Amino acid sequence: MSERQNEEFINPIDKDKIAENPHLLPYAHTRGGVSIKPTDKGKVKGRAVTAMYEQTDMDLDQIRQQIELLASQAKAIQNRVNISERIYLADMNFGPIIGKIYHLYRRSNGKDVMSMISPSEWGSKAPYEFVATIKLLADHTWDVLETGNVDL
Repeated sequence: MSERQNEEFINPIDKDKIAENPHLLPYAHTRGGVSIKPTDKGKVKGRAVTAMYEQTDMDLDQIRQQIELLASQAKAIQNRVNISERIYLADMNFGPIIGKIYHLYRRSNGKDVMSMISPSEWGSKAPYEFVATIKLLADHTWDVLETGNVDL
């Protein structure tokens, strides 16, 4: 055996000044390593809370818009029901057909009457006060197409 093989290797680096697993250290272990600074947890939480409020506000605004739409649709349906009740209480000398247009008038005694004759077809002056032009829908409610000077 040669002398070189018999010599014991002496490591020039001091074991007290190095880490066994430097990749597991929570900080840079060399001069050229990236400096790791502790984060301000208050800032991180503050940003997260702000983002959370912003997102939930957007979601709540969307729900508010949906509620307003549903409320307006419900109001429109309720108005159709109210008008339909008034029309069905009016004098009617014929059976209305779904999809056809009719006209609602008020007599001088305050009683409503439904007619197939439009205000323009009466000639010089209609014998009744024009209330509305209406159309019978498939659900047997009435859609108001045009209104006159009289409240519905």
